[in-house]
Amino acid sequence: MSELVERVDEQDRVVGVVDRGEAIRRKWLHRVATVVCRDAEGRVLVHRRPGHVSRFPGQYNWLLGGAVSAGETYEDAAARELAEELGVRAPVRLVFKFLCSGVISPYWLGVHEAVIAEGVAPDRSEIAWHDWLPEAVLGEVLQQWPFVPDCREAFTKYIAHPGRLPDDSVRTDLVIE
Repeated sequence: MSELVERVDEQDRVVGVVDRGEAIRRKWLHRVATVVCRDAEGRVLVHRRPGHVSRFPGQYNWLLGGAVSAGETYEDAAARELAEELGVRAPVRLVFKFLCSGVISPYWLGVHEAVIAEGVAPDRSEIAWHDWLPEAVLGEVLQQWPFVPDCREAFTKYIAHPGRLPDDSVRTDLVIE
């Protein structure tokens, strides 16, 4: 099934609508939305991809997400991916976006945050294992475990960003009870 995305330029302006597979093959810029999921204690959700998936099988990630569909905002895509992959609905907040060189193809990456106050029901076709880790531990395992390569660059930018949630507190205005 074809997945339509917006092809964008170096300033993240839409230049057309294309098939995502074609955008990747031709290395055209498009948009990807991700979510940093934190629990009420400020820990970050880390997950391992199933071994059968075509991209990065068995590798770890600390971001949930996927392509922004044509006509969709970064925030809408992040909220949709959160519901699809974790089975939860929660407000997402864009922290920053950047032009990621990408291992497979370049893309604009929107990094969002969500505080998850309820149980999660991961989609096993997307998530084989998950756990909540303190940010400091996540920083350590990023150096030890086989993580999806692009998420390492995102982590460096995320921990340096002044607008992100601190790891030792949670903004209650982002929590859904």
